[in-house]
Amino acid sequence: MSTFGSHFRVTSAGESHDKSVSCIVDNCPPGLALTEADIQPQLDRRRPGQSAITTPRDEKDLVTIHSGTEFGRTYDNPYTIDLYPRASHADWTYLEKYGIKASSGGGRSSAREAIARVAAGAIAEKWLRETYGVEIVAFVSSVGNIKLFGDADAMSAGPKFQQLATTLTRPQVDEFLPVRCPDKDATVLMEKRIAAHDSTGGTVTCVVRNAPPGLGEPTFDKLEALLGHAMMSIPAVKGFEVGSDFRGSEMTGSQHNDPFIVPAADGASPATPGGRHLQRHAHVAFKPPATISQNQTTALYDASGAGILAAKGRHDPCVVPRVVPIVEGMAALAIADAVMAQHARLVGRQMAAHPAN
Repeated sequence: MSTFGSHFRVTSAGESHDKSVSCIVDNCPPGLALTEADIQPQLDRRRPGQSAITTPRDEKDLVTIHSGTEFGRTYDNPYTIDLYPRASHADWTYLEKYGIKASSGGGRSSAREAIARVAAGAIAEKWLRETYGVEIVAFVSSVGNIKLFGDADAMSAGPKFQQLATTLTRPQVDEFLPVRCPDKDATVLMEKRIAAHDSTGGTVTCVVRNAPPGLGEPTFDKLEALLGHAMMSIPAVKGFEVGSDFRGSEMTGSQHNDPFIVPAADGASPATPGGRHLQRHAHVAFKPPATISQNQTTALYDASGAGILAAKGRHDPCVVPRVVPIVEGMAALAIADAVMAQHARLVGRQMAAHPAN
């Protein structure tokens, strides 16, 4: 499917070598101040050619809002955004599924499609930020076997992670270009790993601050399930962990339990279950890019035998530095959709508390 969300809906269209990649954002709250300048910064963070360790393709990824705004504000209609395309690679699975493939690239399987998610996510995030004070920050937490958080400082519980999860900002993340890992020593090692004569995978950690409580719907649309759906739909993602992640399976209940705390008179801390807002975090694992600078043995399309694939073109040796805004965008879309569903719950509670005579 090319549509994500039930309430805050986003539909993407276009392929890697089309004239544009587009997205339609449906049910965005009206009255939101919105121009291209609100969307372009996140696209700039995703675009190629940012550094020597990313693909050198020079593509501007310029955004144009075609409809749905008037005098710089949204109104209650779906609207369309167009973006310029880039080259990528084809996918054998699409050929098997549809019996035909895009001759000029990967088509809808191309990671190029993700720019539509970034654009729509920027809109969702602006609404969440202005309405609820939601903050979403992602950063690179590993490249290959080089990890920002070691076993002594587990991702979910260690003081280093807790400090970053509480205070880290996007400008601070971008200070650590080209890798976007907020640690100087780890960045040096990661950059060397990416520059090796091969591709490599990595993980991105995403923190959502000030999320309203009560998000997610029983039983199949719990918030963690929605976030998992959102993240696993990103090209090249092979793993998703949330909260205590796999380390939680090694704990006892007394270690893992999160006790409720009575709110203070002026409101509880945002990190406490008794507070008005919560903090959530997730870790997203990306595989090494399939296109590498080494020759690879492969089957021919006509199944007549084997051949040698010598990749051409310019490709990322590691995707994680550029997928940070994609992860942020998908988190924003999942949270925005859940918030809109919760709006209906709150109306129901108000009606039950104040029934009509």
